[in-house]
Order: sequence, then structure tokens, then C-alpha cells
Amino acid sequence: MIHSKNFKAILIIGTAAIALAACGRVQPGYVGIKVNQYGTGSGVQDTPLSVGTYFTPIGTTIIEYPVYTQQYIYTASANEGAASNEEFTFNDKQGLNMSADIAVSYSVDPARAPVLYQKFRTTSEGLVANQIRNEIRNDLNDTASDYAVDDIFGDKKKELLDKVQDEVAAHFKPYGLNIERLTWANTIRMPQSVHDQINQRIVNEQQAKAAQANLITVQANAESAVAKAKGEADANTLLAQSIKSSPGLIQLRAIEAWKDTGGKMPTYVGAGAEIPVVGKMLKGE
Repeated sequence: MIHSKNFKAILIIGTAAIALAACGRVQPGYVGIKVNQYGTGSGVQDTPLSVGTYFTPIGTTIIEYPVYTQQYIYTASANEGAASNEEFTFNDKQGLNMSADIAVSYSVDPARAPVLYQKFRTTSEGLVANQIRNEIRNDLNDTASDYAVDDIFGDKKKELLDKVQDEVAAHFKPYGLNIERLTWANTIRMPQSVHDQINQRIVNEQQAKAAQANLITVQANAESAVAKAKGEADANTLLAQSIKSSPGLIQLRAIEAWKDTGGKMPTYVGAGAEIPVVGKMLKGE
């Protein structure tokens, strides 16, 4: 027979255990939404729950959404994201099939968390696995169809994903789901033959640009040489005209050259050669 004191102790412990079992928690970094399945107050509670412990009787659950930034990678690899292949496949404007891994960063607006749950009726994990992935896939296919494969593989790769990000973010914003960023998690994959063709085209374009730059340099050097030769010819023409109009210019130049040598007279003068006459000119007579 159970003693009355022992019975009371057991009753207290049992009651406490039941009370604890009927409580739910909202962890730090999350916002909670209380959902009632039964009674007059059934449905999603409009007021979000902050961090703490709450009474959750039978039929009542608390759904948590992260309010801090989380990242998830949709990839073909089994080492990231889900164990299954979650890569995205899409086509360019010519119908060429490609695939890619994409990472998404997201968070939930605490004030609109109840609206988010009322709209999609799923957890954070469910949003990532279904709604977010489906929206990225749809917008990626629609947007990529406006681009050629060279653009997607080249300098418009970021532009493409930025447009997809804007579309996805706009879709979820009214419900308090913030799509903060989309990024290419790995290199875009395409048939190897197409990949090789694009790489070869890039090499050819670089070589063509180098050849064009070399041609411009050669032309510039040639034009410089022509300009220099023309300048020298024009200078010689002007000099010849000056000499013709001023016969004494030659004699003056000879005297200047003689002065540069120190004014020395020739040591030896050949038979019949004239000795420079400079005396009066040097004196200014």
C-alpha cells in the first residue's frame, strides 16, 4: 500500500513531468509561431513568440523560423546540402542544356513570421527544400533563356544570377522571407565539347587582340619614323635656302667650327691650298 506522503510526492513529480512535456521552447536566434489544432482558438496565432518557454497543451505546437542569416547549398554533391542531387538545370537562348550548384542566404522577418507560416504551412527546412528551390528553378529557367551560352559562361554570369535573385526576393518579400543573396557555388557545367569551343574562342580572341595591339604599335612607329624623316628633310631644305640667300653663312659656320677647336691654324697645308682668312671677321671688321 502506498503511503500518503509517497503518493503526494509521486503526484507532484508526475504533474511536473506532464507540465514540462506540455511546454515548447523558442531558441535564441529564432522566432516562434504557435499553432493550435483544436478549440475555439484553433489556427495560427498572429503574435510571434520571442525566445522563451511556452505552454503547449495537446494539439498545440510551436514552429520556429531563423531570424539570423542562414545559408543552404543546392548541389549535385552528396557532401553538401541534401544527400540527393539538388543541382539546377537550365537552358540558354539556343536551348543548350546546362547545370549549376547555387547557394542561397536567407532569414525571416520576426514580425511577419506568422504570415509566412499561414502562406506556406511548412517549417524552415520545408521552405528550403520546396518553395525556395522551386522559385529559384523557375526564375533561373525564365531568365537564362534570354542569354547566349557565351554570356552565361563569360562576363554576364553574375548579371544573370543577380536578376534571378531579384525575382526570387520579390516573390517572398511580402511574406517576411528575406532572400539575401544567391551565388554560384561551383563552375557552371555544360557539355565538354561546348566548353572546349568556348575556351578556344576566348584564346583566339585574345590572340587577335594581341595582334591588333602589335599592329597599332608598328603603325605608330612607322608614322613616327616618317614624321622624323620629313622633319629632317624640311630642316635641310630650310638650311639650303638660307645658304643660297646668305653666302656668308658658310664662312660663318667655318669660323665657328674653327673657334671650337681652339683657334689653331692648320699645321700642314697642301700645295695651292688656301689658308682660312679669319682675322678681320674675328675682330668684327
